[in-house]
Amino acid sequence: MFSSHIRTVVLVLALLFSAAMFGSVADASHSWGTYHWARAANPFTLQLGDNVSTTWDAYLGAASTDWSVSSVLDTAVVSGANLKNCKPVGGRVEVCNRKYGKNGWLGVAQIWISGSHIVQGTVRVNDTYFNTTAYNTPAWRQFVMCQEIGHTFGLAHQDEKFGNANLGSCMDYTNDPTTNQHPNDHDYTQLETIYSSHLDMMTTALSKAAGASARANNNDIDTTDQKDWGKEVRKSKDGKSSLHERDLGKGQKLFTFVIWAE
Repeated sequence: MFSSHIRTVVLVLALLFSAAMFGSVADASHSWGTYHWARAANPFTLQLGDNVSTTWDAYLGAASTDWSVSSVLDTAVVSGANLKNCKPVGGRVEVCNRKYGKNGWLGVAQIWISGSHIVQGTVRVNDTYFNTTAYNTPAWRQFVMCQEIGHTFGLAHQDEKFGNANLGSCMDYTNDPTTNQHPNDHDYTQLETIYSSHLDMMTTALSKAAGASARANNNDIDTTDQKDWGKEVRKSKDGKSSLHERDLGKGQKLFTFVIWAE
């Protein structure tokens, strides 16, 4: 399905983006570029591989139920692949938790793309921080899980300023996630915009072939390790967010987008 010249991009989107780099009002359109899962009909089903502990199972289940309210996609929690370091599996999203260490990030979402099509994704939540008093709350856990899964559909953030009033969406940055634990109508409308504009002649959701091709040159990269992120190409003025780029050869690149938590 995919040639050796596929341009595979890994976007690692961390939870806490800086207002210094981004806008301060809710976006009318909050898609992540033009990236979407290829599919021949709506609604389509996207599998979420459950590699999380029992502590996280309820939050993963709630996020899956929330996002399945959408008219264009459903999600299904399935058994996880349990691959080391949450390696991706073609055609689906692997969701993982672990003590990833004091590396600065709280939650990370990844999507691999070929052209404008997402071919696989991962979500990681960092128990090193979620085991601390600051983040060990149901609201923070649900907020992060909901947002990171939302990124794997092609959604960006509605708002990236921490101190303003909550929008009632998990795709909105906040200092207090109490009312930002679930998607809101604007999120569902944006998904309709992304997935109702056209249908594709193929599907990347649940496609084994897509995953085999996309993973070919990435299995030796630990995307949780800053040494494997490549060159820093952009950094916010406050130093809390940065973009890294690594050329993997043959038209493939790795992008790491991270925010350094307090």
